[in-house]
Amino acid sequence: MSETGTLHSLTDVLKRTLFFFEALSAKELAPYVRRKMLQDYSLTQVEEKVFLCLKQHTCFSQGEDRLWRLNLQGNRENDRFYHLLLKRQEPLSLWEVVSAGGNKNSNKKKKLRSMIAEEANLIQDGRFIQLNNGTWGLTEWNTETDNYPLKHLIIKAFRLHPGGLSLPQIVSVVNKWRLTTETSVEAILRKFPYFELQNDSLWTYNQMAHRVYDDVMKKYLGILREQKKRWQWEREQWHRKYQHVQVQMQELSAAEKEAAAAVAQHAVVRDQRDHLATQLSEKDLLLSLRKKEILYYQEQVRKLEAKANSILYQCRLWVQRARSAQEENVRLKETLESTRGNLEGMFSKLQQYRESNREHKSRIAQLKEEHSTRVAELQGEIIELKARIDKERSNVGRRERALHEEIERLQNDLKDALEAGEDLQRSVRFLQDEVTRTREDYRRLQRLQHHPLVRLAARLSMLLSRLRPGH
Repeated sequence: MSETGTLHSLTDVLKRTLFFFEALSAKELAPYVRRKMLQDYSLTQVEEKVFLCLKQHTCFSQGEDRLWRLNLQGNRENDRFYHLLLKRQEPLSLWEVVSAGGNKNSNKKKKLRSMIAEEANLIQDGRFIQLNNGTWGLTEWNTETDNYPLKHLIIKAFRLHPGGLSLPQIVSVVNKWRLTTETSVEAILRKFPYFELQNDSLWTYNQMAHRVYDDVMKKYLGILREQKKRWQWEREQWHRKYQHVQVQMQELSAAEKEAAAAVAQHAVVRDQRDHLATQLSEKDLLLSLRKKEILYYQEQVRKLEAKANSILYQCRLWVQRARSAQEENVRLKETLESTRGNLEGMFSKLQQYRESNREHKSRIAQLKEEHSTRVAELQGEIIELKARIDKERSNVGRRERALHEEIERLQNDLKDALEAGEDLQRSVRFLQDEVTRTREDYRRLQRLQHHPLVRLAARLSMLLSRLRPGH
């Protein structure tokens, strides 16, 4: 069966995922949902939305193991639509079903209200999913296993076979959903520590170790993200300071060029002044004519000297700032060394976390051994209980046979009693008829007895009987 359109909402994605994996926590469901939708949200935000959606809909239930499951029994009211989809094997819209099943003269508003009520009912039914084109399909149709990573398919195979599987068995189970190779499966099994090799060829899945591994990786990645943010912030600070120093160096270079130009101009003016002085000594006649010009040049010289002094003052300030920038660089280098020391301390703490993880693994192995011992004891008790149950079943069978024989005998007696009862009823009816006739004859005789002629005949018969000889 091929569906047209994609899943409509977060509820439908959760229905399809829980139908395939049977039981998952909200934290395990978040990555599957993020592949389908909510790519702009962080994994923590997706997990919160998934948990809220699971609590709001009755088609999802949480067991004592804190895992969520999909209720596939559904509402009995939706069975007709479910069987219709099974028969058609293609998505249908509720408007088509309501229009086809209703009366042609029925009100359109009533149909619309009925369709809205049925749609709200279907959302709470785990057997149905809604597509983005407005049609409805079944959750069991076309599970898109290609979208699930190989690691999750392997985990599903182990959940279906909790006793453990060999590598060829894992590949054969996973190939039912997606084609893969033994090399790829073995690489996944050896990559993650919660896949454990019990014997030389038997692999098992430890769910508790998987949760511990995810928590440790989450903390480790959080530490790395914080460290990366800190490094990026420090890098930006260094870059800003470097740009600031570059601007200062450019300003200092420009100031040096201006100072050199001023000094050169001052030397030119000084040469000109010396030349004018020599000319004044030679040309006393032109002194009166050149006096104003000389005063003008002297004023310019004073201005240029003042400008040169200010430029030299600016140069001294830039040199002082460059020295303070060098001191700031030295201080930042010391800060960088202390940061490296902190990183080494963090790596040592990470080693301690790994040692504690190994201790947890050994403790988990001990708990597994105790669990296997307890399982063996429970299996022995189960065998004894099965023997008792078989014995009780044989006793119950004998009792049932005896009761069936007694019931057959009582049924035969009941049939005989019913036949005798029918004969008695016929006799009673016959006697009742005889009594009725006798009473009628008696009443008739009483009426005749009260007649005067009958009384006279009776007296005559009495007299005759007395007059007979022998009386």
